[in-house]
This record gives sequence, structure tokens and C-alpha cells, in this order.
Amino acid sequence: MTPSVPDQQSVAAVLAAVADPETGRPLAEMGQVQSIAATANAIRVSVGLCSHSAILKQSTRGRIEELLRTRFPQVPVVDVEIVEHIRPPAKLGQIGLEAKSVIAVGSGKGGVGKSTIAACIALGLARAGSCVGLLDADVYGPSIPHLLGLTGRPEIENGKLQPMRYPTVLLEPATQTTVAHSMPVMSMGFLIPAGEAVVWRGPMLHGAITQMLRDTAWGQLDYLIIDMPPGTGDIALTLSQVLPLTGAVVVCTPQDVALLDATKAIAMFRKVNIPILGMVENMSFFMPPDSGKRYDIFGSGGAKRTAAELEIPFLGEVPIQIPIREHGDAGRTADNYIDPASRPYLETICERLVGNLAAAHAARPPMPSLPVL
Repeated sequence: MTPSVPDQQSVAAVLAAVADPETGRPLAEMGQVQSIAATANAIRVSVGLCSHSAILKQSTRGRIEELLRTRFPQVPVVDVEIVEHIRPPAKLGQIGLEAKSVIAVGSGKGGVGKSTIAACIALGLARAGSCVGLLDADVYGPSIPHLLGLTGRPEIENGKLQPMRYPTVLLEPATQTTVAHSMPVMSMGFLIPAGEAVVWRGPMLHGAITQMLRDTAWGQLDYLIIDMPPGTGDIALTLSQVLPLTGAVVVCTPQDVALLDATKAIAMFRKVNIPILGMVENMSFFMPPDSGKRYDIFGSGGAKRTAAELEIPFLGEVPIQIPIREHGDAGRTADNYIDPASRPYLETICERLVGNLAAAHAARPPMPSLPVL
């Protein structure tokens, strides 16, 4: 039987099976199929993705190409173009934050690299092209300013705190061009003198976190990443009360005591109805660059096993890397994405995080909050 010649209708039928990663609804239904051109020799389609899905741009293109090649194997050329599709975020909760996804990064105990992972997730999503904000909610021990090398005191304009701005660079693989962006960052570390201790009870913590969320000029965000204080405490409850969180990422090390505390953190998030988006195992192993031999200093694979037991996603591991520590100490955490030894681990975490969100949306599409523009 001779394969049929593709036309716009048959190509559109294939695209109908592809869900928008952000909404879980078919791309065509959301007005994101920009154009279709189909002949016996070539299929060319243009599909729009919002910046919320920027890190999935390559995988989405690959999936569409695979579907079209499978359906029309006789067509020699299949070209899929991904273009920008604009869809603004809705206002969230009682504070009116304009963000599509709010993700808390927590841990059961201190010293597991939670803030470093939070900063790296924010930077990874921003480098991919998403609009990202980073809130340091670790009021007692704010470390995000140091990790990013940011100093100064936020100004107030039109009644809003102006966040500090961290420059990020977006690399477009197709053209190898760079585009400058900036990521808004807010932390108690900008609001109190260096070295001064914060001695507050629960109501004051609640007020401070609410104020930084409500009174900061965040702009329109795809993601707000929140670096939580370690352990289980008032701030998770505050967040659950003032805005709907997309979920939480829990960071731990492989050793048993850290896993026990991480399990408590997971129980805390679940108790306040914050979904668990996954676990990250930091300091997974050490591999000296001069020997290539692996040392499991804190054990091996503990977070992955715990994630499986608790039926939550495992987002990835990050080995002990001397440059990661050096970059953080020097306020150059973004350089971890330049280091070829660290970058693949961090990019995997970001891609799995957004990929899991997309899969959840496809399985149960959220209700649209704004009309498609």
C-alpha cells in the first residue's frame, strides 16, 4: 500500500497528540500551532512554547519530529521550529504574586547543600530562558547573597521593594548567541546588617516572609524558587497559607541520618498539603580528577532508594566537586554551569523537575486561569 501524501489536516492530527508542557492541553487547543506546511518532500511546522517550558524546548522538538517521522516515513525532510508563545501568569493567593510555578527547596537538616541546589535550580531554569525569581526564606541563615555575590540594600519604589538583580546569560544552541537577562533575588541578608543575628518568633517570621513575597517587585515570573530554612518549622506553614505552592524539592545526602531528617521534611510538606516534586542527592560521591576512582564518602544511592520507597520522583545526584565549593565561596555559583564536570548533573535535575511537572499537567491538566493571547 502506497503511503499517503501528508497534508495540513493529517499533520495537524499528529500534533493533536502533543500536549503543551505548561498546561497539559493539546498544543492546537491552546493556539500554539503557528503554521503547517506539508508536501510529499517536506513537512515544516512551527510550534509555540511559553518560556515556562524553555528547558524542554529541545526534547519537545525531538518528540514532535519523531511522531511526524513515524507517521510519514516516506517524507525525507521534517523540520520543526519552536517559537516563543506569550501567556502571562495569573496572580496567586492572597498576596497577588504573578508566577506560574512556586517551588520550595527544603531539607531536613542543615549542611546538605540546600541553598546551593536552590540557587543552581534557579540559575539553570533562567539560563534555559525562563523568567525566574529567587527568594531566600532562610531568615536565620541567609546564604543566597553570598552564593551569588550580591550585596547592597534594596530600594523602595512606588511602595515596592526592588529586588537585587543577578545577571544570567541565555545560550541559544541553534545560533550560539548569548542574550543577557537578570534574575530578581530577595533575601533577609539584604535587609539586615552583615553579621547581625535574627532572633524572631513565629509571628515575626510569618510577617517577614509575607512581606518579601507581597511587597517585592518580582514582575511576571515563570518560576519563583524559594530557599527554605533547614528542618521543619513555621515558614512552610506560612507559605502554605499565603499562596498555592506548586510543590517542594527536598535535598539530602546519602548518609542515614540525613535521610531520616529528609523523611521528616517530606512528612512536614505533606502535612501542610505541599506536593513533593522530588528528591536531590547532594554530595553523592567523590571522584578525584587525577585518579578517576569513585569514593562513596557518605554512602551510596540512599536518596534514590528513599524516593522509591516514598513513591516520589528522584531528580538526580550531585557529586562532591571542589569547584562547586570554590564557586560558592567566591559568589560565582553560576560558574557551575560553565564547569563541564558539574553542569550535566545540574541540568539533569532542572530538566527532570520541569519534565515531571509537564507529565503531571498532561495527566491532569490544570484549569486555565487566563485567556490565551
